[in-house]
Amino acid sequence: MTDNQLIKAGDVLARIDERNYTAAVENAQGQIDQAQAQFDNIEGQIGAQKSQVRQAEHQVAEAQAALDFSKNENQRYQDLVKAGAGTVQRAQQAASDLLQKQASLDAAQSNQAATEKQITVLKAQRRSAQAQIEQAQSQKATADANLSRTVIHATVDGRVARLTGAVGFTATQGQVLMVVVPLDVWVTANFKETQLADMRIGQPVDLEVDAYGRTYPGRVDSIQSGSGTAFSLLPAQNATGNYVKVVQRVPVKLTFNDRPDVQLGPGLSVVPKVRVR
Repeated sequence: MTDNQLIKAGDVLARIDERNYTAAVENAQGQIDQAQAQFDNIEGQIGAQKSQVRQAEHQVAEAQAALDFSKNENQRYQDLVKAGAGTVQRAQQAASDLLQKQASLDAAQSNQAATEKQITVLKAQRRSAQAQIEQAQSQKATADANLSRTVIHATVDGRVARLTGAVGFTATQGQVLMVVVPLDVWVTANFKETQLADMRIGQPVDLEVDAYGRTYPGRVDSIQSGSGTAFSLLPAQNATGNYVKVVQRVPVKLTFNDRPDVQLGPGLSVVPKVRVR
């Protein structure tokens, strides 16, 4: 790349050493894979835990059925003892069995509650893993964007100017490496505000370029909504009691009908003539 070189849109203007940015992309991808593996692992644990919950439910149902049967057995033997048709020993065995079946049911219900609560814990861990995946994906998107910026392409046809970068040059953030002057240039004419009454967008313009002594046809493209001083770095503040009326200048964008066959760029002097009638 050299000063004043003609370039096309899409041409490579500069390349930045991409090794650090490539490593950042790979690191972000590794974090995504790690978070995804953790998420999948938790998903598998939730599936296994649901199986344990179903098994615990079956155990509760079996314990409940056994307790119901034991209650009936105990009631029958207690009635037989009272009627003198059964032994006290058998009645005591039935009562003991009832207590055991009740304890088994309580244990089964506690186990069911514990397995169900574990699913809630695993779901919370899954949400955390999902958040980690999204965070890693966001970091990956940032790393991809930074990597894509290591190659700078021209966005328009033009010429290179103020080239300061070179092979092996260390650039700092915000530093201007070059300026691309587009081939499709325009003219910013600062007309007096008193000259704008009859000026309209689309009116024909004659653009006389001092550098070549030639005149090119053009048109009024747009008129700025405000004077030039109103958008300057330090705009004038007319807030005092003494007011002096000064005719303001308003920037008007003028474009060429066809791309000029000469090299034009910022700072050249042009004399515009707008035909308002």
